[in-house]
Amino acid sequence: MKIKIEENIKRKIKIGIIILLGILIILITSLYLGNQQFRTFFNRYILRKELIENNVIRIDLTTIENPSIYAYDKYIAILSKNQLTTYSSTGKKEYEHEIEVSDALFASNNRFLAIAQKNGQNVYLISETNLIWQVEVEGNIQKININKNGYVSVITTGNSYKTVVITYSPEGKELFKTYLSSSIAIDTSISYDNKYLALAEIDTSGSTIQSSIKIISLEKAQNTPKESVIQKQKQQVNRLITDIEYQDKNKILILCDDGIYTLDESSQNQKLAFEKSKITFASINLNNYMAYSIEKKSGLFTNTQVNLKNINTDKENIYTTGGTIKDIKTSTNKIALNLGSQVEFINTLGWEIKKYVSEKEITDIVIADNIAGIVYKDKIEIINL
Repeated sequence: MKIKIEENIKRKIKIGIIILLGILIILITSLYLGNQQFRTFFNRYILRKELIENNVIRIDLTTIENPSIYAYDKYIAILSKNQLTTYSSTGKKEYEHEIEVSDALFASNNRFLAIAQKNGQNVYLISETNLIWQVEVEGNIQKININKNGYVSVITTGNSYKTVVITYSPEGKELFKTYLSSSIAIDTSISYDNKYLALAEIDTSGSTIQSSIKIISLEKAQNTPKESVIQKQKQQVNRLITDIEYQDKNKILILCDDGIYTLDESSQNQKLAFEKSKITFASINLNNYMAYSIEKKSGLFTNTQVNLKNINTDKENIYTTGGTIKDIKTSTNKIALNLGSQVEFINTLGWEIKKYVSEKEITDIVIADNIAGIVYKDKIEIINL
């Protein structure tokens, strides 16, 4: 009998503790969501989300001349004097490669980093810490793109055509060339399943600007080139395409000067966002999301609202920060908001991941899926995301 009484008491104590913990979690969550001061305190001292300049791992740039800096996967890459040096999230030098590139074009996806010489001929592909291949192309390189599986597309000019787009396999094999005789290629993107190349082009030969997107089958481009263009969609006259990105289900996000649009296999062109006059920054370099910011003024105060829209569900998450955003950098599902001497890192759900506070103006930010670099003239401070 005594044992049963003790067991009942223990069970009641356990239930009481669970209830108290539940109430505490609800209370903390409510305060975190509803009280800015409590959220700041909790992020700084409990979750350790707030980081201060000179209190994180750094890479010194004092001996590096005219560096080009980029983040990919979990690394920070620095290119200087034809030497590419890559650092881990702990600031450890991982490897060095000789790269004949001075004015660098970068593109990354997943574990891959592509590097090319702007207006030059050299292209390199790196996977994690390994140099996979390098090629020399004809013409002058204007832009490069890479998908998550390592397929690379290179836009070149200076040939007998206005633009030539060259597509490579992950092993560095040239798969095919796409020739544009009367238009200029603005951007390219290769689908997640490696089946299609989307090509945004602009025809300026007439009195108006005509932007369009071609969808090219990689298989047909190699076997039956005349049948390779399986879809073409013209944009509204005088609408300028600036960026395109493939998403899941072969849906394409299109960033234009008047809004963000989607294009699917049925050639449906749907506008997703914004009136240009109200937008400060926009990005489609996210996984199934797009981001754009709007300034909200109230008297003497300015806040910035960042809208994060899921292109498959149309659900929109909103993050609001005080002040004016100077720049936005994005990668997969991470967003860096540069407020001058402060950087706020958020995810596509609109949740703050980290906050970085500096005593001086930040020169630049580089960001990848797992790492970010706060760039100054004399150093890079590393943020693990």
